[in-house]
Amino acid sequence: MCLSTVYRNRKAPEAVVMQNVMRLECKDGCVILTDLLERQVAIEGELQEANLVDGFVVVREREA
Repeated sequence: MCLSTVYRNRKAPEAVVMQNVMRLECKDGCVILTDLLERQVAIEGELQEANLVDGFVVVREREA
């Protein structure tokens, strides 16, 4: 099973959005994250990088 940690804008400890993410969905300008417990978080932005071997994803947040 591949689980990932998702970061906002850069891979740094203070930028963690969610851990143990099992599903990502890009829809209507948002990246929707779902973890193992089926909790969801939506970030307005786009997928910047996904490294599933190392278990991390970076989402570039849309600037206001």
